[in-house]
Amino acid sequence: MGQGHGWEGAVLRLLRAKDFVCTVTGAEDVTPHYRRLHLTDGGMLATTGVHPTMWVRLWFSDAGKPHQRAYTLVDPDPAAGTFSLEFALHEGRAGDWARTAKPGDTIEATVHGTGFERPDPEPTHVFAIGDPASLPAVNSLLEALDSSPATIWFEGGTDGLPFRTDPARHEIRAGDRLVARVKADLPDLLKAHPDAYVWIACDTATTRTLSAYVRKELGVPKQRLHALGYWRPA
Repeated sequence: MGQGHGWEGAVLRLLRAKDFVCTVTGAEDVTPHYRRLHLTDGGMLATTGVHPTMWVRLWFSDAGKPHQRAYTLVDPDPAAGTFSLEFALHEGRAGDWARTAKPGDTIEATVHGTGFERPDPEPTHVFAIGDPASLPAVNSLLEALDSSPATIWFEGGTDGLPFRTDPARHEIRAGDRLVARVKADLPDLLKAHPDAYVWIACDTATTRTLSAYVRKELGVPKQRLHALGYWRPA
């Protein structure tokens, strides 16, 4: 790991995080506010292996200070040593880097804390709650749990975004006021699917609000709930 990663980097070193330098090989603007980058992995995937919803910490410099953000891998290929990343272009250093990234640019990545525990028993239904920043993770989750139908609440619009959903099995409920919509819909749906799996990956504040609601007010056991804050507003 580079010496400029500050206290966060020092903590991750103590936790035996693994560090790699990845190189951009191409870029596509999926929409004006959503960009996909293709990268070589610097030996990462052969070292760490791959699991559903796998993410890495990318390191950026923000006014000379180290700054890390987590991103889910898209189409990781250990044999080829390649993967892609998709960026919802929020304001901030990560978005600024993604907007201008070009072939040959490099980025340092740390692998630590990522994991996937498959729900057991297999869920009769998946309830996923996300937004553009967590769309790659939503896609990966649905691919991993491909035998389970799913309802997806999504913050904002869906036009042009690269959903990998199957209309025969997946229902997308998109729009504003995400928390209110989930609270209106989810209680009755859970009654119909007692073995459901609830997966929440939004901005940190929304994730905390909804995970507390699902646990405390709806009584979903912790082994049937996964919640991870994916980003903070700049």
